[in-house]
Amino acid sequence: MLSATDTRLLRLPKAELHVHLDGSLRPSTLLELASERGVALPARDAAALADRMVVRDAADLEEYLEPFRLTLAVLQDATAIERIAFELAEDHAREHVRWLEVRFCPGLCTSGELTAAEVLDAALAGLSRARGVHGIESAVIVTALRSRSSSDSIEMAELAVAYRARGVCAFDLAGAEAGHPVHDHLAAVRTARDGGLAITIHAGEAYGPESIREALELGGATRIGHGTSLGEDPALLARIRDAGVLLEVCLTSNVQTRAASSYATHPLRRYYDEGIRVSLCTDNRLMSGVTLTDEYAHARDALGFTWAELVDVARTGFVGAFAPSEVKRALVQRFDADVEGS
Repeated sequence: MLSATDTRLLRLPKAELHVHLDGSLRPSTLLELASERGVALPARDAAALADRMVVRDAADLEEYLEPFRLTLAVLQDATAIERIAFELAEDHAREHVRWLEVRFCPGLCTSGELTAAEVLDAALAGLSRARGVHGIESAVIVTALRSRSSSDSIEMAELAVAYRARGVCAFDLAGAEAGHPVHDHLAAVRTARDGGLAITIHAGEAYGPESIREALELGGATRIGHGTSLGEDPALLARIRDAGVLLEVCLTSNVQTRAASSYATHPLRRYYDEGIRVSLCTDNRLMSGVTLTDEYAHARDALGFTWAELVDVARTGFVGAFAPSEVKRALVQRFDADVEGS
């Protein structure tokens, strides 16, 4: 049973800006889909599977990403993709999330008979259904992987642009940073940016602040996924602050990948205190074993965030969303009215 303070966090209107579709399946759904599709799993019941899928002691980001091979194995047909997208939005709606940005690489779901466009159609259909049932507004961030070829990333960027008016709000680069710089994917980033899409790039999670600098200078990113190492470069930190670039902070996964040694030593507290715009996010609900409410509780319990500060962080999520201007305006106005009346 939730405490009164946790219930208050649960009911706080929130935006989720950084969550991966292929890392956020319900354990029961993964179990069911795997059984239907003949995919072997490390456990036979949902509770045990949930425990096995959480990455508790990864040596690095690459090891943290290893379980994705199991979730991607069941994300190869439209029925599964639509269901998983719907359930992810539904789970967020139950936490009073009003704006949801779901990111994934459609190219990773084409081992069956689907094209990347059909994969994206299925995910958008699931989000649309959740919008009708639960009223949660949402969009997709199409993600390209740093470790794949530049031609692959260009394909994802072109797909994202083609769907800009159909539910895609941004383009992202993710995956291993070391040895896979943004420079290798400049054509894709430019395609997305020239096509009118916002840019967010995973950086400073598994590599130093130079990765963040490259995302900013070469990628033109207005948001940074993680950004954990930013504090190692005070000049860059000041630049990020002054430019209003938002950090999509994922406390639990940062601890799991050893980007931070613990919740208590995570640099979120410092970044917030120094005026960096930050939003709390889950990254991967399955692999990290968290909800968005959990992440707010971690910020409160381990980093001393007050209720007023958490409300400010939540509002920043809406202000920093890649939502259409009229949708964002309505979301922020509703947030302000609801929080003032709470």
